[in-house]
Amino acid sequence: MTLDQVQVATARTLRDGGAETPALDARLLLCLATGLSHEAVIAHGPEPIAADEAARLAGYVARRLAGEPVSRIRGVRDFYGRDFLIDSETLDPRPDTETLVDGALEAIAWNGAKGRPLKLLDLGTGSGCILLTLLAELPLAEGVGTDTSEGALLVAGENARRLGVARRARFLVADWFDGVEGRFDLIVSNPPYIAGAEIAGLAREVAIYDPRRALDGGADGLDAYRCIAKGAAGHLAPGGALLLEIGAFQADSVLNLLQQAGFSVDEGAVRRDLGGRPRCVLAGSPRGEAKMRLENREGQSSFVVTN
Repeated sequence: MTLDQVQVATARTLRDGGAETPALDARLLLCLATGLSHEAVIAHGPEPIAADEAARLAGYVARRLAGEPVSRIRGVRDFYGRDFLIDSETLDPRPDTETLVDGALEAIAWNGAKGRPLKLLDLGTGSGCILLTLLAELPLAEGVGTDTSEGALLVAGENARRLGVARRARFLVADWFDGVEGRFDLIVSNPPYIAGAEIAGLAREVAIYDPRRALDGGADGLDAYRCIAKGAAGHLAPGGALLLEIGAFQADSVLNLLQQAGFSVDEGAVRRDLGGRPRCVLAGSPRGEAKMRLENREGQSSFVVTN
């Protein structure tokens, strides 16, 4: 069979197997199996596929039909326009998490701090996608990423090198703030926030292939937020910002936890993702050091830091 024929047949197999994006999946898996770019696959479309390439593709297709995401088969996920390595130790970053990055960058810009040498902390960094994206977008910033998984931090370190920000990134094996020293202008986190009993009911791409420690937020999904609310006050610089990704129905609960811990929280401190769902919350440093509010610009919610 030619490459063109194989791609069509693979897309049909994936569609019949229930894949949501069979044509895209087929193209990506064929590129992976052959080592060719998309453009090269098109250029060589009339040529026959080699036997070893066909065998590799068959293996990839079998994995996809079993529910493994294409990003995990490839070992790469696009996030905020950059490629990040992922593996079994890391969460597979979702596009919705880009909302957190947007919110962080907007909070920094509105506070007039974009041109300053900021210090960032990413709790539960996983692949490093949030921290390293922020470092790539903020060339004067430096940051620390923590995770309980040494394997995940090895992946994050490699991503830092690939993106050219390794000199400004440091990684620490830590359970939230354990061993973290100093104060930070920005603390971010996409913590585990799924109630433990609900994990089995998630899509198989998540329930089976994402590490459980990156999903399980305890009985009510809020365990990580309790730990962060308790420890963040001692690590957030005056005037700093704390941004946390949340589940769709957790905004009020998380904001209450932060307020109880003394953080400054505006009533509009919730940012929604492109689907209109609450996706992250913003809080300011305790003791009235800063106040956070939201403004609406061109229909998009944006965070603002005011003194």
